[in-house]
Amino acid sequence: MGEFHLRALIGILVLAQLPACTHNDISKTQLERIRERGELRVLTRNSPTTYYIGPEGEMGLEYDLARRFADYLGVELKVIVPDTFGRILPMIGGGEADLAAAGLTVTEQRRERVRFGPIYQEIVPQVVYRRNGQRPRNVGDLAEGHLEVVAGSSHAELLEQLAGEHPQLTWSVNRELEAEDLLYLVSEQLVDYTVADSNEIALNRRFYPELRVAFGLSDPQPLAWALPPGEDNSLYAELERFFRKVRNNGELERLVERYYGHVEDFDYVGTRHFLRQIKQRLPEYRSVFEKAGEHNDLDWRLLAAMGYQESHWNPRARSPTGVRGIMMLTLPTARQLDVDNRLDPSQSILGGAEYFRKVKRKVPERIPEPDRTWMALAAYNVGFGHLEDARKLTQTRGGDPDKWVDVKQTLPLLSQKKWYRRTRYGYARGREPVRYVENIRSYYDLLVRATESENRQVPMPEVEIGSLTSPVF
Repeated sequence: MGEFHLRALIGILVLAQLPACTHNDISKTQLERIRERGELRVLTRNSPTTYYIGPEGEMGLEYDLARRFADYLGVELKVIVPDTFGRILPMIGGGEADLAAAGLTVTEQRRERVRFGPIYQEIVPQVVYRRNGQRPRNVGDLAEGHLEVVAGSSHAELLEQLAGEHPQLTWSVNRELEAEDLLYLVSEQLVDYTVADSNEIALNRRFYPELRVAFGLSDPQPLAWALPPGEDNSLYAELERFFRKVRNNGELERLVERYYGHVEDFDYVGTRHFLRQIKQRLPEYRSVFEKAGEHNDLDWRLLAAMGYQESHWNPRARSPTGVRGIMMLTLPTARQLDVDNRLDPSQSILGGAEYFRKVKRKVPERIPEPDRTWMALAAYNVGFGHLEDARKLTQTRGGDPDKWVDVKQTLPLLSQKKWYRRTRYGYARGREPVRYVENIRSYYDLLVRATESENRQVPMPEVEIGSLTSPVF
């Protein structure tokens, strides 16, 4: 057979196989293709509410949920972050990923392009302005300033709808920045107003305490993951089962608490004071916190957050009960730790870190992070015995003693005779450790953000010295 005829025959055989391969691939469901690939491709965006690289690696509510869903399916997770938010829906609509987990609001316009999964959270789109700036009271007032929103966002869609009733309403869309960036611009008076989701605002107000909420732009709106459009129900059905599972077993509630449970109570003066002390007072003791963290295998920023909660980093701090120093050690604890001088910053910080490490070791290792750390902080504050009492009461009341979201609901009961009479260690001011933990979580987040800004040019707000009315220790 001639060479030409041989090549022609091979070509015919190859072409004959192509339709079969294509048909075989098309006949598979989306779920089958994911499992065959061994990988779940998820679109998301970089933000505190979705996905970011934190002290413990990859973090974010959307990321944690997506990772659990990938584990549920028995496959690896591949995270894809497009260059801009506006690329997410076109990419998922075009089938370039399996789903989008990016804090997406469900809207009618978006339903025409993608398919949404189960609702897992609700938010309110809110208008934000800067403290001491002109507060808009309604949609009509927005015409008096420069309003800017993220291009392709649900906020841009909402403004389009409102423009029909308010023809004077104007705004600009930004194709390069995320909602967090626009919040920063508002805090720096570079933009008058923006619109952001209530959960994004709650997280970012700690970083930019000058931000104020003017009003909600609509009723609460649902968030859901987006899937490619089509008749294939295989992945959607698994998604429904997954969210039903994490709702029923409390995992969804625990994850929401992890990221939002400590940001509900915003303290403007306290946050401003803390940001100022990061610049003025922390540098003097930072190296000691870093040393203490290294010696005890702890994040130094967590120790620094504890120190601020205890004493505002005042080495001569003293309470009416006799605890003293930056870490506010009791005299018996100091003696146990061989701390000769509680007023010596180095001794206090190193001693406090060692004591916290010992307390944390008592907390069962089966408790996952960060819950184990939050419980260790509570025990550091109120005593390990009272923490164990609260965990046992939590189980008695039908909660999970290994989840902070449940235990923190029980701790305040230790001050009620009805409950503490059933415990081994009796009465305790149970609300104090809850507030203690939540404050430290907030301070820790701010310290993480501040130290990240040293390496990645993340903007931190400038604090005007002398403009605060809170006491200086």
